[in-house]
Amino acid sequence: MHDAPLIGPYNPEDVLAWEADGPRPARQFLSDVSHLADSLPDRPAVLNLLSSRYEFLVGFAAAMLRGQVTLLPQSRAPQTLRRIAGDSRESYCLTNQDDPVEGIESVIVRRQGGIAGWPKRMPHIPLNQIAAIAFTSGSTGQPMPNRKTWGALTAVARATGSRLGLQAGQQAAVVATVPHQHMFGLEASVMLPIVHGLVMHAGRPLFPADIRDALAEVTGKRILVTTPLHLRACVTEGVRVLPLGLILSATAPLSRSLAQEAERHFQAEVHEIFGFAEAGSVAERRTTEGDRWRPLDGVRLAQDQAAWTVQAAYLPTPVRVPDRITVDAEGQFVVHGREADQINVAGHRVSLGDLNQKLLEIEGVQDGVFFLPEEKAELVTRLMACVVAPGKTVEEIQQALRARIDPVFLPRPLLLVPQLPRNGTGKLPREALLMFARRHAKGLPHET
Repeated sequence: MHDAPLIGPYNPEDVLAWEADGPRPARQFLSDVSHLADSLPDRPAVLNLLSSRYEFLVGFAAAMLRGQVTLLPQSRAPQTLRRIAGDSRESYCLTNQDDPVEGIESVIVRRQGGIAGWPKRMPHIPLNQIAAIAFTSGSTGQPMPNRKTWGALTAVARATGSRLGLQAGQQAAVVATVPHQHMFGLEASVMLPIVHGLVMHAGRPLFPADIRDALAEVTGKRILVTTPLHLRACVTEGVRVLPLGLILSATAPLSRSLAQEAERHFQAEVHEIFGFAEAGSVAERRTTEGDRWRPLDGVRLAQDQAAWTVQAAYLPTPVRVPDRITVDAEGQFVVHGREADQINVAGHRVSLGDLNQKLLEIEGVQDGVFFLPEEKAELVTRLMACVVAPGKTVEEIQQALRARIDPVFLPRPLLLVPQLPRNGTGKLPREALLMFARRHAKGLPHET
């Protein structure tokens, strides 16, 4: 097989997406894609910034039919967008009417009237066509581009759906709190539903009440694609939702204790995806059942010069795993944290992820993160921490930490802040954290 269909097993009137004003059947989707493809400028690449998940998919599909690559920025900051556009010459933006980007040619997407007939043959995309370029989050350094073929995107979606027990024609809908411009968001909230013929909710609910309302708008088996940050908020606020089929979480480690709370609260299994931008989704686990990850079908791990790599037919070359892992004889593995996550303080080694987990276990701590400030050769390395804990004092949090971690890792200083500068997927770019440290050193208030 050298190509794959644009969408999976839909009949013309099957609902493909649920927009704010109602359903979008598969027939309308193909019509919208055709209309938009005819109106796109002749360019090699496009920044798809459309806020609706459905409109994003229409733009993504139209661009592929024109042989254009969709650029997926890790941030909506104007300087980031201009840098990406500058690196990809002759690119342009797809935007909503009220959201142009200064300095970049923008094409405003407007709703088309009328619906064309169902095509005699579903549009197909070559498997080796570069469909998207995803950028790493920048949480550990400079964001890097990663090319994704249509073959890779469809293979990951099929493997993920198979692992989760999804079946063609199943009455199921995907509601996601993650942005569709992010790699996990693209794979799980866009590709997963269209490959398996599911309904895709077009919105992006962020707060617990919004998540509850979005889940109430769809029918059938409800699949919530989310992050540990959103799960924690829903559990903490006690928001009640209609019965869920399952929860799929990624973008940050999910503790077993939070997964157990979420399963009790939502009465649904919580599954996790392990992956990274360079390889996409790699493995899955049900978090409450243990620490071991099972590679998706078609994915295997191989050791090369003491480093583990991900290998799959859709990857042109093996991709190094950025985390420290232990692999068993069956190919399952345990993750011990990122290589860049390991730090040495006064001869003691620790994982920042482990410290963050212990911080979040403290009663009253809603969010928090340890990090190393900018290094200065003349100073002893000291960890810092930013914590969101309304009603708590620095002394109370430090006292709770002393009971959980080695004193050498106690953060100095520990900053109480109203919120952390997390991006759309819940990650914390290192530069944003360093800005906290710089403002603290200057005695300035901490903006987010």
